[in-house]
Amino acid sequence: MFPQNQIQEFKEAFSLIDQNRDGFIDIEDLKDMYASLGRTPTDKELKEMLDESPGPLNFTMFINLFGEKLNGTDPEDALRNAFAMFDPGNKRYLEEEYIKDLLQNMGDNFSAEEIRQTWKEAPIKEGKLDYDAFVNLIKRGNQDI
Repeated sequence: MFPQNQIQEFKEAFSLIDQNRDGFIDIEDLKDMYASLGRTPTDKELKEMLDESPGPLNFTMFINLFGEKLNGTDPEDALRNAFAMFDPGNKRYLEEEYIKDLLQNMGDNFSAEEIRQTWKEAPIKEGKLDYDAFVNLIKRGNQDI
């Protein structure tokens, strides 16, 4: 279903979310993950996320859910959805400093130079990244901004 390198990325993502390392993602794991991102979704929102899984959310179920979500998903929509996960108010922009902090401290830990290169042509106005325009830039180049 997925190439081996993508399965490895899913394993890394699952491990980041499975905070208590019990092999399952539960509501407490989601709370901890969102707290690390500076977010505080309600228990109802977290339960709705977990309810997408027909059973306990182990790694196999995690991959199956992603398979369903990614199968036939437009890469552009996937990028927008990834940004939208960090935009609970659906403002369609993200604070530049917040994104820089995430890039430096989560996942692959970008260096200051890598961030500078990424932001070189990014559509940032008044410290806010317009992620719809950024997705257009990533997908099509400068002509659509």
